[in-house]
Amino acid sequence: MHTHKINLTKLKSAIKTLKGKSGEVECIIIPIAENRLYKSEKGVYLDLVGWEKKEIKEDKQTHLIKQSLPKEVLDKMSDEEKNAMPILGGTTDWTKINPETKSEALDGIGEIQDDLPF
Repeated sequence: MHTHKINLTKLKSAIKTLKGKSGEVECIIIPIAENRLYKSEKGVYLDLVGWEKKEIKEDKQTHLIKQSLPKEVLDKMSDEEKNAMPILGGTTDWTKINPETKSEALDGIGEIQDDLPF
């Protein structure tokens, strides 16, 4: 089992309070092109890649999450630009923190699948 945390404010963004039907609503505005998001008929996507950390610290995160960019974009970037890409969050692979989690997680999945209506 893995858990993930993404800090959306690490993308080029703005937090604004806008008026909605139910009153004021706090929103995060994320520009599509400026963040190199992929837009298709089905949605807008942020491709991510996890890099395994060499050392697990108190936060128990086993991987750092950065944006995954197409090869043609990466080829045009300098090493300095690549290194400056923000860490968007982290992932914890609980099987690395507690090896018993793996068997417990798989047992739970089996139980759920047995109850599926299809």
